[in-house]
Amino acid sequence: MKQISAQAYQALREALAVIVWNKRPFEPYVKAALRDSPELLAGLPFDEPKRLVADVLVDRLIANEGTCQEITLNLMLEIASMTAFPNIDLIKDEQDRLLRLETAQRAVAHLRQVTDQYAGLVTERERIVAEREARRAQDEAQRTFADEVDQLRRRFLTLQEESNPQRRGKALEPLLTDLFVLFDMEPRLSYDLEHEQIDGSLSFDTDDYIIEARWRAEPESRGDADIFAAKVRRKGKNALGLFVSVSGLSKDALDQYSESTPFMAMDGSDLYLVLDQRIRLDDPLKLKKRHANETGGCYLPASAVL
Repeated sequence: MKQISAQAYQALREALAVIVWNKRPFEPYVKAALRDSPELLAGLPFDEPKRLVADVLVDRLIANEGTCQEITLNLMLEIASMTAFPNIDLIKDEQDRLLRLETAQRAVAHLRQVTDQYAGLVTERERIVAEREARRAQDEAQRTFADEVDQLRRRFLTLQEESNPQRRGKALEPLLTDLFVLFDMEPRLSYDLEHEQIDGSLSFDTDDYIIEARWRAEPESRGDADIFAAKVRRKGKNALGLFVSVSGLSKDALDQYSESTPFMAMDGSDLYLVLDQRIRLDDPLKLKKRHANETGGCYLPASAVL
């Protein structure tokens, strides 16, 4: 029995993670698609990011290819035939919606390209004849959630060598957006409001956050913290802020927001612990929020999770 190509498995892994944007409808979609295969659904970590769920599911399909070829190909061809993405259409911000739609369409088109050869065989319920590949080639083609985080780590290390602080700070914003996407935090790209510019926003643990992203040579001053705090307070009463300053906040700023704060702070050490995969992004955010609620302090090092 010949194997399904590694490219086809990888294309399925990529498409599964992007055809549904919000995390909540992702679970019922997967359960409906595999409703006749409860053994594949058992124990899938739907509380984790979509990309991690896709990793686990596709790894199961690969490990059980002998009995799951037909199931796998039916799933591949169903997704490859998608022309509409109703959940993505619900994204309010036009720029974000078009970006996520383009990503989904590109992933589906690639899946369609690498699975076209199987369509006739699946329809006729015949055994799948696919290209046999060496294990090394298959391993190289299978990019996992961990590999994607590591790519962001390498981007971060490259930015450390950037001598132009403006270019470095500008490149930090898309890096953070990509990180938030991996953890299903539904980030919105930077946007402008009347009289102010917002670096971005995200949703996490039922809360909405506005983002400030800085990478300057020196820690951010109390004045910078005051400006961001005012931005947060002008939003909805339940809005929170996340001030990501790779160089951290000055002592004066930390002292000012040590007993009452509308935002949480994350520095370069915190960020690197996440990118180095020693902690999950959601763990320090939960801990920082709890610290802010209990003490009023804006900063708790992510190393407290370790």
